[in-house]
Amino acid sequence: MFDVLLSLAISFSITFLAIPAIIIVAESKKLFDVPDERKIHQAHIPSLGGIGIFAGFMLACLLSISLGNASEFQYFLAAALVMFFLGLKDDILVISPVKKFIGQVLAAFLIVYKGGVQITSMHGFLGVNELPEMFSIFLTYFTVIVIINSFNLIDGIDGLAGTLGIIASAIFGSWFLAAGMVPYAVLGFSLAGALTAFLIFNYHPAKIFMGDTGSMLIGLVNAILVVKFIAVAQSPGINVPVTAAPAVGFTVLLIPLLDTLRVFGIRIFHQRSPFSPDRNHIHHLMLDKGWSHNTITFTLAGFSIAFVVAAYSFRNSGCTWIILSGIAIFFTGIAMLYYTRRYPRMFVARASEVKKKEHSGTRVVPLTKDIVLEQQNLKG
Repeated sequence: MFDVLLSLAISFSITFLAIPAIIIVAESKKLFDVPDERKIHQAHIPSLGGIGIFAGFMLACLLSISLGNASEFQYFLAAALVMFFLGLKDDILVISPVKKFIGQVLAAFLIVYKGGVQITSMHGFLGVNELPEMFSIFLTYFTVIVIINSFNLIDGIDGLAGTLGIIASAIFGSWFLAAGMVPYAVLGFSLAGALTAFLIFNYHPAKIFMGDTGSMLIGLVNAILVVKFIAVAQSPGINVPVTAAPAVGFTVLLIPLLDTLRVFGIRIFHQRSPFSPDRNHIHHLMLDKGWSHNTITFTLAGFSIAFVVAAYSFRNSGCTWIILSGIAIFFTGIAMLYYTRRYPRMFVARASEVKKKEHSGTRVVPLTKDIVLEQQNLKG
């Protein structure tokens, strides 16, 4: 318990002290997230908050986890370093989706192959229990990469990714603490402490963004925690067994996971790259209804907690029913948002922009501010 409290205090303190300095340096060096037609914010805002999150998280882990007694954590921290440098380069210089994907595969390799974290059973989901070795490895790689990208893509409005990250890491950290697996509890609470400090500066109106450096770290840590949770939560002799572990773990990350898979599906259906930008995320649909950043953030956070409570309460119903029910509820909510939106999220832009987009190989163009105003005037 002391190690968990120490990690929480260290990560919060380091991040809280680092963020103001990062803001000053970013402003002096003009390292901003510049607004454009697709982005929501209108001001030039620093996007290097992930550096402060990483510093607090990493220092807390190194001081609170004995690597001699938990040797796999050296590979987890190495994967975190890969995500840090990958995200930092993308925040400053911007890298291609292919290079980003290669870095994510490398991080997944360190977690799965060297760290030994793997999904070996589905515990009855769709009638599947033990998995063949090759399919187990593939599923774990896929899970890790999707979770990393899910937090990367849900980071679209002030406070949202950080809040969902705190909820997920704190839930997993609490379970690992109750189960007596202190190093994993430290991993979860180190991230939760760093994100809590960061959100002081990130809630609307945000003074700084976490960037890919922070969002991919959130995804990586929660990927480790959920895969480990699924692997051990129903093991014989565990202090706090959880029936239907895959379903409970899935619901902890349900909103970012399903939103990412949904948006990827839309992009692929329209013959575009899964990593191409658009305004189809759940927070975009809620913004189109006129909701504020904080309202969206706390609404989705409330639903996330409600999903977890419901899944845990009905854990004896089996994985299949819990997961399918969560998916059905999520897409019902998406349908309600989609069909009650005020105006289309994607529209034809200026001719010059269309020409530019056609030259780059895609006809999808961002919604521009002047078109939004024109639509609103027509409706008025």
